[in-house]
Amino acid sequence: MRSPRAVVIMDGALADIRVLDLTQVMAGPFCTMLLADMGADVIKIERPGTGDLSRRMGGAELRMRGPDNAPFFALNRNKRSVALDVSVDAQRELFHRLVRTADVVVESFRPGVARRLGVDYEMLARIQPRLIYASVSGFGQTGPWSDRPGFDLIAQGMTGVMHVTGEPDGAPVKAGIPISDLSAGLHAAYGIVVALHARARTGRGQYLETSLFESALALSVWEATAYWATGEPPQALGSAHRLNAPYQAFRTADGWINIAALTTAQWQNLCRVLERPELANDERFRDNAARMANRPALVTELERVLSGAATGTWVERLLAAGVPAGPILGLDRVLAEPHTGARGMIEHVEHPLEGRVRTLGFPIKMHATPARVRRPPPRLGEHTDEILAEVGEESEQTDRVRPERAATGDGHE
Repeated sequence: MRSPRAVVIMDGALADIRVLDLTQVMAGPFCTMLLADMGADVIKIERPGTGDLSRRMGGAELRMRGPDNAPFFALNRNKRSVALDVSVDAQRELFHRLVRTADVVVESFRPGVARRLGVDYEMLARIQPRLIYASVSGFGQTGPWSDRPGFDLIAQGMTGVMHVTGEPDGAPVKAGIPISDLSAGLHAAYGIVVALHARARTGRGQYLETSLFESALALSVWEATAYWATGEPPQALGSAHRLNAPYQAFRTADGWINIAALTTAQWQNLCRVLERPELANDERFRDNAARMANRPALVTELERVLSGAATGTWVERLLAAGVPAGPILGLDRVLAEPHTGARGMIEHVEHPLEGRVRTLGFPIKMHATPARVRRPPPRLGEHTDEILAEVGEESEQTDRVRPERAATGDGHE
């Protein structure tokens, strides 16, 4: 039988799609990087002189040999950079010329700014009727909170994420990764691909939007359902599960282990591995409902045994007995694990100033049109002349409005 990997189209699934990227920092750049990884020609439109704010983010420990700091490298591979200030009339006209060649525009201005700058959907759709236009904001384009600035921390706090994160009765804790930012970028990329599919059938472009607020709230599927079912807002449970026990982290002799014994057989096997078979018949733990009701006592009993051996020992024994278990690893350990390498989750990119730089790999394995690293993160304005030439901008005209010499305005907010 022929392997599904046998036929590979190296151009990428989105190789015929051009994206103009008016975003910066995280949510928008994550969206456009996902599209770029799948082959799209993503052109990053950056303010001359400063560019994406992430080029300067972080302290001395995040500085690299070139002018850009490490945070910019996280979200901008596979893109080209054009230095244009869309608040300047002549350069906005150049941007409009690029729009005629584009399939998608993504912006992350605060609501109302794109219209003021003349780069809103209504304006650009007159130039390119087939355009897919995506807006990513903090709280959406409408509603009482729409004018509020969008930051991951604020969105986590206002969507219930921080309320259910951390230990019971503890201080509010944000998720360890910027879940609002990244989920907004992911939802925007999903919406863009769906809109492209619809355009293939109808021939029409469309406007779409998402926000940090909606994207984080949309992930609260368990919590919202539990609230509507019980009338009680979910509370923080640490690492514990809302519906099952034991399903959480437990302390061992040298660290922590996650155990997920969800079925009766798994619970009985867990008790047997711990050499505490009597726990399986203990009235406090006889079924999942009883274990949930007596979770503090359950944790005490299990940790009394688990603290007697190392995490690795318990993981090996539990997996051999069919009980789902795993260590809690720091990122240094995760990135060094053979499985991470086997799954292609570390890639390398050659950068003209930094040399060989590591970058996270692709979580989706497309067998015929695989994602791949084609370009390093661009230097600010690196492709300005190249891209303007693609839309017929003569060299003398380019010099006349060369972005690096233009006055900067308030084009990116």
